[in-house]
Amino acid sequence: MKVAEYMSRVPGYTAFPSVDALHAELDAAAAAHPDLVRIRHIGTSRLGEPLRVLTVGDGPADAVVIGGPHPNEPVGFRTVTALITLLCQDAALRARLGYRWHFLACADPDGARLNEGWYGRPGDRRAYAEHFYRPDLADQVEWTFPLSAGDYRFDRTLPETAALMRLMDEVEPSFVCSLHNGEHQGAFFYLNRDDATLAHRLAELPGLEGLPLHHGEPELPGSQPIAPAVHATPSGARVGAAFGAGASSADYAARFGALHLVTEVPMWADERVSDRTETGTGHQEIVAAATAARRELIDTLETALSSVAEDLTVRSPFRRSTEATLRTFRTLTEQADESLPGPDRPATVAERFDHRQSVHLFRLRLLGTFLRMLDAEIAAGNPTPAIRTQRRLLAERFDRWVQEAETDSPSSATEIRKLVAVQLGAVLLAAAS
Repeated sequence: MKVAEYMSRVPGYTAFPSVDALHAELDAAAAAHPDLVRIRHIGTSRLGEPLRVLTVGDGPADAVVIGGPHPNEPVGFRTVTALITLLCQDAALRARLGYRWHFLACADPDGARLNEGWYGRPGDRRAYAEHFYRPDLADQVEWTFPLSAGDYRFDRTLPETAALMRLMDEVEPSFVCSLHNGEHQGAFFYLNRDDATLAHRLAELPGLEGLPLHHGEPELPGSQPIAPAVHATPSGARVGAAFGAGASSADYAARFGALHLVTEVPMWADERVSDRTETGTGHQEIVAAATAARRELIDTLETALSSVAEDLTVRSPFRRSTEATLRTFRTLTEQADESLPGPDRPATVAERFDHRQSVHLFRLRLLGTFLRMLDAEIAAGNPTPAIRTQRRLLAERFDRWVQEAETDSPSSATEIRKLVAVQLGAVLLAAAS
């Protein structure tokens, strides 16, 4: 398959669509291809949004593609619409792949609407942080599938996740893909099969668009590589149980023996994240510095939260995310402390860059959401002295941290077209494997 040729068909994009605009594009595709495309509701979100699946093709096997499993990761919105356009226009490709495709373009519409403030300015890091929202793991569509692991049980399945489960139960997919994107990192993938041939072909895709592979620290400690920047999918029993969440879409796809692919592409690209040149700094030293910075962040925000806790009255999603994510990051930091002992070695440029970026990421995500929590209180008519004081102090810190992040990583945002092309190419490669 000439994947590069299909990737070259991806159009240029300047922004990400709102939830309403995305659904309008799906409706337009259905109207343009009434004999090929159908749209149906498979459930309802927590706030009453319809969960809509677009189906195209009539192959003997079924594929499920999940867009926006995390609401701050909208690259998949564009990948879904690009794939739908390609499949509708290319009957030969549909026949060759042999799938009936089911696209859940926006898995978390409630959360997506809380990020729409930056969708129109995808390269603006300040706007991204100011309008950022991401639920904690136990409130994420991707990580609330039922889980039973030893003495651990998780059954707080979200309505959105339950809708995905019903879809998979109905079609019994042979292939499932969850479309993710990150921030300042390289491209990487997760596969639930030890398929070295497919893994190496996936690893070649980002280079076709000039995107670096991720050679910093693995997203999850202990991830097993299959090929450069391609890792074996972690089990829900390992991840969910550690963070009080459930299983993932990969765990549920395994019920049907399906191939499961996760694509991760960077919103901002920097070649340092793929540079494996050794530095003069020990690996333990850079890990310890990043861990100390995260611990300072958590301590700072926990102190701020304590100072306003008695005044908070609004059960906003920002408050729930702030409180739960602080607990999750505390767990991550404690795990990093436990992983320090052992023989040291020189850190690579990629590892040093990645650890610095993780500090910026945690700072801006957490503080941006904390400020939105305080703004929700003020908007509700609850501007107590403690809330106003913390709003002012933390806004000053936010300005400083944004400046530090931009100074430390001045690279420009990646063209959306490149990100979509890599995700589209990965889906086609996996579907054809």
